Amino acid sequence: MFEGLSHLGTAWAGFMNIHSILYGLGGAFIGIVVGVIPGLSATLVVALLTTLTLKVDTNNAILLLMCSYVGTLYGGSRTAILLNIPGTAANAASCADGYALAKRGEAGRAIGIATSGAFTGTLFGVLCLATFAPLLAEVALKFGAFEFFWLALFGVAMSGMIVGDDPVKGWLMGVLGLFVSQIGQDGLYAHDRFTFGWDQLAGGIDLIPALVGAFGLAEVITSLANPLQQKVIDVKDSVLPRFREVAQYWRTVLRSGVVGVFTGLLPGVGEDTGAWMSYAAAKAASKERDQFGKGSIDGLMAAETGDMSSIPAHLVPCLSLGIPGSAPSAVLMAAMIIHGVQPGPMLMVTHPQFIYDVVAMTTLATITILIFGLFFIRPLIYVLRVPYVILMPIIFLLCVVGAYAGASRLFDVYAMLFVGVGAFFLRLRGYSMAPFVLGMVLGGILDKSLRRGLVLSDGSLGPFFTRPICMVFATVTIFTMLLYIPVFRSAVNKIVTLCVSSVRALFARTA
Repeated sequence: MFEGLSHLGTAWAGFMNIHSILYGLGGAFIGIVVGVIPGLSATLVVALLTTLTLKVDTNNAILLLMCSYVGTLYGGSRTAILLNIPGTAANAASCADGYALAKRGEAGRAIGIATSGAFTGTLFGVLCLATFAPLLAEVALKFGAFEFFWLALFGVAMSGMIVGDDPVKGWLMGVLGLFVSQIGQDGLYAHDRFTFGWDQLAGGIDLIPALVGAFGLAEVITSLANPLQQKVIDVKDSVLPRFREVAQYWRTVLRSGVVGVFTGLLPGVGEDTGAWMSYAAAKAASKERDQFGKGSIDGLMAAETGDMSSIPAHLVPCLSLGIPGSAPSAVLMAAMIIHGVQPGPMLMVTHPQFIYDVVAMTTLATITILIFGLFFIRPLIYVLRVPYVILMPIIFLLCVVGAYAGASRLFDVYAMLFVGVGAFFLRLRGYSMAPFVLGMVLGGILDKSLRRGLVLSDGSLGPFFTRPICMVFATVTIFTMLLYIPVFRSAVNKIVTLCVSSVRALFARTA
């Protein structure tokens, strides 16, 4: 325990300098600005900023991205309260009570409560991140090529959950990402694959142009195709929350924090799930259920605490297993790889200090959103009045510069444009791009691990199924896939119902 505290102290000391503090404040500010613009997302800001941090040292680059990630989800609650339009999907649960308070002339009070819930929720999630992530590192040395193959395959299987209601579309995009990652020279023998004689493809499709195209350019085209024109409610009352008003909802904060962390620990479950489950739990436990949806402080506090506490929890499977919990964390994981940090079981071996650095980063991000949330709200509201015809060309320019800056290749710009236009049309058909990026990130690991495992086993597939950790991952992966087959899911539900009934009958006899 004392060794962990020492690492955490070292991490905090490393960020206590003017450059890191400015990076943290700048990242949070950019994230909040993006969050208050309806239609933009955390995945967009992380993807774009990744291209601008290529020359920044790893810790400050990830700090900037982490603060922007947290800031975007926090900033999305401003539009939920003032416009009744969630800035991000995670803020949808804040619309009903937040906008109802704003219409009553209490927009400042609603923003103060949302800020308090976001701060306490993120801080609670940080404590869980500091506790759980190092514990999962104990199995790091037991992972070999066979285990890494199943870990990557399990991550692709989880892509069906990231997409939402249609897992087949998630799997299709995950497999597409796997295919794109195979383009170019293979990682063992440098043999050209799927290049069709085109020398430019020999280097493969770089992750940065794919990220920028999938989330940046596609977002620009989508926003211009569906412009939003809304009237903003002005904030006339104070945004500083009353301590007594916040303290009396400590049960809601604790309950929502636990729910948010639990949903965040499940790979593929987004922040919006944490928000809605926390909201439902608060309503079930409240003595004033009739006020929910009409301006309930309890409901707004629960929604904001639930979605923000899931952010640090998403980083637990991301850092320890290499499996992101949501779309923004998938992009953040890709950014870590670009900056030379490979999340996964070996992280505590290759970068033992990094987990504690992430804890310090997330804590700093929590403090920055509190500062901006309480003292810079009114200036940020003017961002909502920026016309899209001005904003979107600026973002498009950043996409082009970001795609070109990585390797200074014009081919990367063409790749970004191709992926972006393709992503736009795929979005129209209900396909999410997060599984695509996840497939690209895991494709190299899956390919190399499979081939190395076959070399080690002289071509035998036996070790892929007989080694203990492989058996666990294989069982969970296959079971997860089978659960989406209606007949199998119905049979599982019947078995679970029968087991529950048997346990109840047993307890009834004992009583």
